[in-house]
Amino acid sequence: MSDAQTEKYGWDQQMPLSLLKKLKADLKQSMLNKDVDARSTIRQIMAEFPKLTVPITLQSGKKTTRPKNNEEITNDDIIGIIQGLVKSERMVLELKNEASSAYLNILQSYLPKLAAREEIITWIGENIDFSEYQNKMQAMGKIMKHFGKQADGKMVNEILQKCE
Repeated sequence: MSDAQTEKYGWDQQMPLSLLKKLKADLKQSMLNKDVDARSTIRQIMAEFPKLTVPITLQSGKKTTRPKNNEEITNDDIIGIIQGLVKSERMVLELKNEASSAYLNILQSYLPKLAAREEIITWIGENIDFSEYQNKMQAMGKIMKHFGKQADGKMVNEILQKCE
């Protein structure tokens, strides 16, 4: 798959569409273009939607869950799914000794841009007082809460380990 093909698919937070609507539009476009890689990737993402559930209590008092309907699925839900698929694809590629795949490139096009290492270091310097913590790794929760899905946990971990 060429870079030009990858560019027409994807999403970023500045778009007026929700991630779910963009996925549906891109699925339709990939079918019209007979783009098998994109179609398969988007279908794989959507196949994970039934795993998104809402807790409910039945009339009998029993607690259970039900799948979220389309209106209840948030961008963060979908981003979490995609991150899980990216992680598993990276593991597969590592075992195959390959650097990348069309599947991985398409998945990554739907993820928000990650915060830069320098941005995270700057924020930590301005907002984290390590004297409040017994161990600097305890600050990880506060940092990840601030950056959310825009920070890679491994990178934050490395930064904290190198902090003085």
